[in-house]
Amino acid sequence: MSLLTYLDSIKSRDPAPRSRWEVLTYPGVLALGLHRIAHGLYNARLFLLARIVNHASRFLTAIDIHPGATIGRNFFIDHGFVVIGETAVIGNNVTIYQCVTLGGTDPANGVPGKRHPTLEDGVIIGSGAQVLGPITVGNRARVGANAVVTRDVPEGATMVGIPARSVPVDVGDYAKPFLPYGTPCSQKYDPETQKFELLRCEVEMLRARLNALTDDDKKRSA
Repeated sequence: MSLLTYLDSIKSRDPAPRSRWEVLTYPGVLALGLHRIAHGLYNARLFLLARIVNHASRFLTAIDIHPGATIGRNFFIDHGFVVIGETAVIGNNVTIYQCVTLGGTDPANGVPGKRHPTLEDGVIIGSGAQVLGPITVGNRARVGANAVVTRDVPEGATMVGIPARSVPVDVGDYAKPFLPYGTPCSQKYDPETQKFELLRCEVEMLRARLNALTDDDKKRSA
C-alpha cells in the first residue's frame, strides 16, 4: 500500500483536510507510523525498544497503541486519547474517533492469551466508546458514541447504549460506503445517547454547510 493511497483513504472519510499533505499532520497518522515501527520491534522480541517507541508515540500524539496490537490497512484514528491493547486485532479500513478504548477484561485472573477485541474490516467506533474483552466486532459494524460493548457484534449491526445493544438501521444508511461517527442522523436512539447524537449530527450538517459556503467564495474569487 502506498502512502498516497493511505492519505486518500483518510481524506475520503474526513471533510476537514484540503490536501493529502495536511493529513500528514494528523496525530493518528503519526501514531500509526510509529506503531508500525514498534510492532516490528515487538515481533523481533525487542520488547524494551518497542516500548520506548510506544512511549514516544503516546507523548507526541496522546494515542496509546500497544506494540503487540495487530493493525491492517487504512486504519484511521480521528483525533487522540485512544487506547488500544496488546492483543487487539484491527482489520482494514477501520475508523476510530477520539477517546475510544479497545481494552481487556478481568486482567487479574492470570489467564494468558487473547484479552482485547478484534475489529473486522470497515468497522466504525464512535467517540468515547469502550469495546472490552476478547470479542469480535463484525464487518462494517458501527458502535455509537459512548457505547460500552462487551459482547460480539454481528456484521453490519449498529450498537448504542450502556450496555450496548443493536438498533435498526435503514437500508439506505447501511448501503453508504462510510458514515461519520458510526451512526446515522435519521435514527432514533435510546434516551442515554439520543441528545448527544443529535448534537453531533447538527455539527456535521453545519460543517458541511460551512464547507459549501467556503467553496462558493473561492469560486467567486476566481
